[in-house]
Amino acid sequence: MKFTLSVAMNPLDQLTELAVTAEECGFASVALPDSLFYSETVSADYPYTPDGARFWNEETPWADPLVASAAMGAATSRIRFYTSVLKLGSRNPVLLARQVGSVAALTGDRFGLGLGVGWSPEEFEWCGAPYANRGKRVDEAIEVLRLILDGGMVEYHGEFFDFDKLRMSPAPRSRVPFFVGGHTEVALRRAARVGDGWASAMMKFDDLRSTIDRLRSLRAEAGRGADPFEIQAVCIDRFGLDGYREQAEIGVTDVITMPWVFDGLGFDADLRSKKDSIRKFADEIIARF
Repeated sequence: MKFTLSVAMNPLDQLTELAVTAEECGFASVALPDSLFYSETVSADYPYTPDGARFWNEETPWADPLVASAAMGAATSRIRFYTSVLKLGSRNPVLLARQVGSVAALTGDRFGLGLGVGWSPEEFEWCGAPYANRGKRVDEAIEVLRLILDGGMVEYHGEFFDFDKLRMSPAPRSRVPFFVGGHTEVALRRAARVGDGWASAMMKFDDLRSTIDRLRSLRAEAGRGADPFEIQAVCIDRFGLDGYREQAEIGVTDVITMPWVFDGLGFDADLRSKKDSIRKFADEIIARF
């Protein structure tokens, strides 16, 4: 099992140092969340809390995950970075392919693209993308991204995106993995069909286990049951060495965690305390796993 450090909602001036410490302590990756803006009102419920409310506010810091990955990549040499997850529905995939390719090049191919549809109608509409047919548009966007990032002169003529022959250089030297997020049936089918892995949001252990079982069935239906596949999990009720071993037993390959939370520290805690928590987690969990 691998361990990934989440830096969601942390002060931006701490990110580079957190990544350096995580690399020193044996973390495999850093996971970066995505939020374009905070709208004063929102016309849909947030899907990952019981009451549909957002658990952040208008002052919560968010870095663009692609920019942050490049910055942290410049300060490190081995640790990987991935978005968890980037909202693809409100973005143009041709422009995004240029950005992802640049991050892959600047980090020495240490970048993975976690992607999802997005949940806020305002993020779609205020960025010039229709909220209607968002699932079909995202399916095409994934095809466009893969086509361009795999390199060469390519063209695409779909229902939502259309372009003649183009090439972006340099293409990533290694294939950029796509980790598909979402808990709905359609999202799980998308992950099974085109993903190199699946990224969970906050889930209880029993729900996580049943979802992983469902993914196995869907991957088998898609003829991909034997392919390598990452399960990136944020499990909210199994912790500690025994808890992570339980997660591994049900198929989790990558635990996303914030070690300072276990020490009672919040997002706004000082950098030194967070680094101490990372080192403690590495000694107590990673070194013994």
